[in-house]
This record gives sequence, structure tokens and C-alpha cells, in this order.
Amino acid sequence: MKIKKLLLTALTVGIISSFLISGQAADSGTIQQGITIGGIDVSGMTEDAAKAAVQAEVETIKSDVITIQIGSNQTQGLASDLGIFWENTDVIQDAADLGTKGNLIQRYKAKKDLQYESYDFQLDFGADENSVRSFIENYCTQFEQERVDGTIEDDGYGGFNIIEGVAGTKINVEKSVTTVLNYIKNEWHGGSGSVALVMEEDPPRGNTEELSQIQDCLGAATTYYTVGDRGANVEIGTQKLSGHLLYPGEEFSVTEYLVPFTAENGYNLAPEYNDGRVVDGYGGGICQVSTTLYNALLDAEVEILERHNHTYSVSYVDASMDAAIAEGIMDLRFRNNYDTPIFISGNAYGGTVSFYIYGKETRPIDRSVSYYSTIESTTEPEGYAFFAATDQPVGYLYQVQSAHSGMSATLWKVVTENGETTETRVNSSYYQPMKTGYEVGVLLSDGSTSSAMYTAIASGDLNQVQSVIATGTLTSTTPSWQTESWQTEAWETETWEWDPYQSEPWQVETEGEPQTQESETVPETHFTDPEPQITEPETQTEYYPYDPPETGYNP
Repeated sequence: MKIKKLLLTALTVGIISSFLISGQAADSGTIQQGITIGGIDVSGMTEDAAKAAVQAEVETIKSDVITIQIGSNQTQGLASDLGIFWENTDVIQDAADLGTKGNLIQRYKAKKDLQYESYDFQLDFGADENSVRSFIENYCTQFEQERVDGTIEDDGYGGFNIIEGVAGTKINVEKSVTTVLNYIKNEWHGGSGSVALVMEEDPPRGNTEELSQIQDCLGAATTYYTVGDRGANVEIGTQKLSGHLLYPGEEFSVTEYLVPFTAENGYNLAPEYNDGRVVDGYGGGICQVSTTLYNALLDAEVEILERHNHTYSVSYVDASMDAAIAEGIMDLRFRNNYDTPIFISGNAYGGTVSFYIYGKETRPIDRSVSYYSTIESTTEPEGYAFFAATDQPVGYLYQVQSAHSGMSATLWKVVTENGETTETRVNSSYYQPMKTGYEVGVLLSDGSTSSAMYTAIASGDLNQVQSVIATGTLTSTTPSWQTESWQTEAWETETWEWDPYQSEPWQVETEGEPQTQESETVPETHFTDPEPQITEPETQTEYYPYDPPETGYNP
């Protein structure tokens, strides 16, 4: 019996060996018949050929569409958009080893099985993490539901109506990236697919209890303006700033809500300063809005982050109490430093503009705050500024701006509390002197321009201008105030220059040491404001009844 078993075993081994040997002779170095990889038939292929065939299929699979669910919304992207790549490239070796590796019994069984049923090796994929994140941020976040914070509005009777907030939904990007990566690695093997991103609720700020605390007027300020186009700009700007609610720690930029200064944004043409002269520009007068708000913020002791004075002094507030703004150059920025929300309310009508800061009063009842400014020094302008009017004949002389003294000023904060009074410097401001300015006609009757008048204009000497008007020639006298810096060989649009705008550091009083916000030195461009007082010369036919603004600068 034992001998029979041995003979049977030997016979079996011989048959298997003969089968395997014959198979090796037929397909030596190639993958066995009946083997596929990801559905791709690689029978009889070398490893290199099989790898190339599978890689070609992978490139096709990258065009498959995957649906991304974002809450109740969805979007679609190609597999390539997610950075799909073939991960288990070692499957080629596994396919080549099937039926050729292992002991005699294992190889024999594998080959016999392949005669009756093919064997498919699965393709596994991965995704590039950065590509997945980029796809989510660029194509999926648009479906997020933005929260609407709770706010308040004037009820018209001295109180406020509370408007409840609405929760939003946001994508948890990091968790969503992990979810997509896991889906591609473990569930997706090509073809169409679908995966849902991880969504989270974004609760609104401000509930009824919190907003109902806004009952107290923390600060207020009022200034006065002249009705007309400039006044209309003041009213428009006030509307744009009124009604904003700031939560604790939230910052506010005035220019963000006022720009651009264009007709399309509701602004009118009104006088403003541009490169040291008065011209008409959109938004003239808007700096009076930022200035009035600034004084209300000071009264409320709200933290000021950025403030600038005008290049020239303005008439509607004392020196150092102004706040100039200029698109892209100067801003008035502040932060809600209270533990509860604050609300900005403003109105402008009939020549009066006012701002009120509402919130919950937490300052001691015996605390009083006031401000005053001091003039440290003054500088008187010397001479005149002339501007060539190329569309007016020689003889035309028209005053476009009046002289203003320059000055250095300091704003002081006075606080009285617990019977003690302290004074703190808030800011120091420098205002340049302004020369009386004239437009001067340069056009001759033959259509040419007067070189003599251009020379007179460049000299900055009124006597020379009047001499050319009277005689057509220059005089030989030179006024005592004139210096070489006013002499030019040829006419330039403006031969005189204004010193760049200077502002000393902004200081906010705290319970400890003052905090300083440095102001940058900014050259004058558009400055939208002031309300000048103009002295009428005999040659003047009309005048500006207020300090014009400085383009981009809106007093």
C-alpha cells in the first residue's frame, strides 16, 4: 500500500512537472494566459508591455468624471483635476509571478485555474493632496452659504430694531481633503464616482440678548457744511457709513465703504485740491464725513488704528481734529475695543452732519472726556502760485484759491475720573501754508501762446504777470521774496512744489501707556476737502465758499 502511494505521488509529480515544463516552453518570460489588470488583458505580454498597456488605460481613466457633493449642491470634476495617479504599480510583477512563482503544486494549481477562469488584478489609485485642496478651494467653496450676522437698525423713534442672524454652512477643507483622499484610495477604481465633502454650520454672531445691550450713546460729533454739490457728497458719504455694526475686536476701514469716488458711485463734482491747486473732482468734501466720524469715535474712546491730517488746514474743525482720507493712500481705520458690539449711526441734512456711536456704556459714571488742540507754530505763505489757462487770452487773471497759514498743532485728551484729571497727547499734525493762487491766460490773438507770460508764471511774481498783461513784456525788477528756486529757463506745469504731507504718530490713551500708530509720509495727490475762507481780489469774479477737498483726500 505504501509503495502504491509512493508510485502515485511520483506519477503525479511527473505529470505536474511535464505540464509546467511544457507551459514554460510555451510562455517563457511572459504573463500567463487569462490574466487581466484592471480589466486589461495582459496575457502573453512581457512586464514592460503590460506596464505600458496599463499606463495607457490609466491616462484614459483620468478623464472619468467624479461628482463632489457640497451639502445640497454638487459640482463635477475630472479625475485628473484631483491629481489621480496609479498607486499599485507593483501589480505588474504580481501578474507576471502568477503561475511562475511558488512550489510545483502552487504553480500547477494557478495554471490549471487560469485554464477555466481568468484572473483580474485590481488597479488601486491615489490622489495628490494639493490638487484635491486646490479643487475644493477653487470650485467648491462657492457653494458655501454665507452666514448673516445679527444686527440692528434705527426704528425712527430713538430706539433700535433687532434683526436676527442666519446661520451659514462652510466646508471643513482639511477634513474634506482627507475624505476625498480616502475615497480615491479605498473605494474608487476608475469610472464615475461620487464623494461628499465635510460641511459644518457657521453660526451667526449676535443674538437678541447681546444686541439688546446696545442702548447707550458712547460718543457723538457734529460739523456744518454748505449745501450744494459738495454738501451732496457729504450726505452721500454719511449714508454709506451709517448703519454698520462692529462686533468686539472687529476693524473698520472708512475708505472701504466710500470708494470709488466716481459718478457711478453717487458722487458729484465739487472743488478739491489736486497737485496743490483747486479743481473739480468727484467726491469733493467727503473728508468732512470721515472727520466728523473721527470726532465721534474720539468721544466714544474707540481705538483708532490709522488717521491722517490734511495737507492744509480745514475750517470745520480745530487743527489736529481732522481725518483726511485718499483712495489708496490714506484711510481712517478703527477697532471696536469694547466687549460688546457698537453701532455707527450718522445723518446729514440741511448743512449739518452728525455721527453717533452706540453700544453698552461700561466706563465709570464719573469719567468725563474732552479734547482740545494747541497751535505750536505758524508759517505764513510767501508769494503766489500761478496756473496757466491755455484756453484763456492774455489778460485773464482769476483767483482760484486763497492764502492759508501753515501750522503745527497738537491734539490733547483730557480725562477726569475719581477726582483726578490727566492730559494725554493724541496726535501732532503739520499743515502746509498755501499761497494765493491764480489762473492766468496765456493765449495770444494769433492762436499762439505767450512765452513771456509763461516766464512770468514760472517766476511766481504777480508784478511780472501784471506787466505782461499790461505791456506784453516782463519787467526787470525782482520782488524781494523771490529766490533762485523760483527761476526756471523754460515753463513747467508747476515749478513750485509742496512739501510732502507729514503726520506724527497717532496715540490712543489706554489705562496704561499710550499706544502709538505711526503714520507714513504721504505725498499730496487728490485731497477732497477743506472749507477755505477766500479773500476776494478785485480781479476775481467768483469764489469758492468753502475749503475744497484734496483729490482722493476727502475732508
